[in-house]
Amino acid sequence: MLEKTDAFREVTVKTDPIFTGKIISLQVDTVQLPHGGTATREIVRHPGAAAVLALIDGKMLIVEQYRKPMEKFQIEIPAGKLDAGEDPMEAAARELEEETGYRAGKLRPLSAFYTSPGFADEKLYLYLAEELTMGESAPDEDEFLHVEAISFEQAQQYIKEERISDAKTILAVYAWQIYRLTGEI
Repeated sequence: MLEKTDAFREVTVKTDPIFTGKIISLQVDTVQLPHGGTATREIVRHPGAAAVLALIDGKMLIVEQYRKPMEKFQIEIPAGKLDAGEDPMEAAARELEEETGYRAGKLRPLSAFYTSPGFADEKLYLYLAEELTMGESAPDEDEFLHVEAISFEQAQQYIKEERISDAKTILAVYAWQIYRLTGEI
């Protein structure tokens, strides 16, 4: 097992803010390297996000939407960014209902992970939604979503076709596979 050591820690010497937007900010840090030299690090700051593996009648709820950065439609699990100071579990419940119309009677944490630690600090919290009941969807004004419940086999096929190609949804499908095999998650 690797030991934590400060010998490889990079110390920030200077931070230059580059951009601050509605969702992210970008900064360039000058860091002192362990051997004494310096380097620059481009860092995207993000408030974090919550995502939901929602299963109903043996199927997974998904949303399909156009993703401009990739210039294609993408199938994903319901998810969204955290509001300032928002609890990730509350954000997961909010996003599930806003995007799909379903409410979770129970939410269980599955995992939390950094989406792109080489350049971003976004941490995503993944939850399992149980005891679903229909509420009313209310997507954001600029969100245009198609909601569907898909089978495990469809999810696997969509991964092969790269219609599902984001890490959170692929991780959710693998968690679902473990749940199907073991009854536990």
